[in-house]
Amino acid sequence: MAVYEQSYKRYAGPLTPEWSRFLIIPRHAYRAVFGSKLFTGFYVLCFIPLLVEAILIYLHHNANALGIIQANVADLLPIDASFFQTFTNIQGGFASLVALLIGPPLVARDLRNNALPLYLCRPFSRTEYVLGKMSVLLILLSGITWVPQLLMFLFQAYLEGFAWLKSNLWMASAIFIGSFVWILLLALISQTISALVKWRVVASGIMLGLFFVPSAFGVFINEVFMTRIGNLFSFVALMTNISSGLFGTFVRTDTVMRMNFNGVVTQRVVSEPPLWASWTVLFLICTACLALLSRKLKAYEVVK
Repeated sequence: MAVYEQSYKRYAGPLTPEWSRFLIIPRHAYRAVFGSKLFTGFYVLCFIPLLVEAILIYLHHNANALGIIQANVADLLPIDASFFQTFTNIQGGFASLVALLIGPPLVARDLRNNALPLYLCRPFSRTEYVLGKMSVLLILLSGITWVPQLLMFLFQAYLEGFAWLKSNLWMASAIFIGSFVWILLLALISQTISALVKWRVVASGIMLGLFFVPSAFGVFINEVFMTRIGNLFSFVALMTNISSGLFGTFVRTDTVMRMNFNGVVTQRVVSEPPLWASWTVLFLICTACLALLSRKLKAYEVVK
C-alpha cells in the first residue's frame, strides 16, 4: 500500500480478551492433531475403559441386567475408592501415550523453524506461549482423565443417592487432583524435552526413556538395598504413591523376602517414602522444567 493514499485504518473489529489469547494455539493445533485418522482412532480407544467402568457401575444397580448375565452383585468389583483409583490410573496410562505422541513436536517445531519471534513480536508473552502449548495437552488429556472420571462419579452418585454423594465427595477431589497433577507433569516434561531437542523422534525417545530408565534404576536400588527409597526416582511410582494418598489406600510398610545363595530366606519390613517426600520430588521436577523452559524459550538466540 502506498503511503500517499492515506487509506490505512486501524482494525476496528472485536478484540480477543487478553486472558484467552493463549487458547489460539490449541485451537489451531487440534486441526493438525485430529487430522490424523490414526490418532483419532487411538484417542477413541482411550474411552473403552470408561465404557467398562460405566457398565460395572450400572450392573451394581440393575437386578434385571444381573439376571440376564447370571451374575451376582458380590461377584462384581465394589464401587469404592480403590475402584475409582484403578480406573483413574488406567486413564493416566493412556494419557501418557497421548502425551508421547503429541507433546514432543509442539515446541520443537517452532524452534526448528525459528518461529518463536513471530509469536513474541505480537502482544503475546512467553508465559502465554507456554500456557498455550501446554493447554494443547492439558485440554486433550483432561478429556480422557478427570472429566470422564468425574462423570462416572456423578453417575454412581445418581444411582446410589445423595447420601452416598455426601459421604464420598472427597473422592471427587481425589480424582481431579490426582489426574490433573499427572497430566500437568506430562505437559511440563514433554514441553521441556521439546524445547531442548528439536527433533521429534529424538524427543520422543528421550521422553520414553525418562519413564523407563529412572524406574529401572529405582527398582535396582529397592532390590539391592531392600528399601523403597528408589520409588522416588520413578515417575510412575511417585504418582502411584500420591494417588494412593489421595484415595486413602496408601500403605506405608511392606514385607520383603529374599533368598541368598545358601538358600536362607531373609525377611525385612520396608517402608514407602512418606507422601510429603513424593510431593516434594514432584514439585522439584516441575520447578526444574519451568526453569529450563524459561531459559530456552527466547525471542532470539545468540550463536557463538
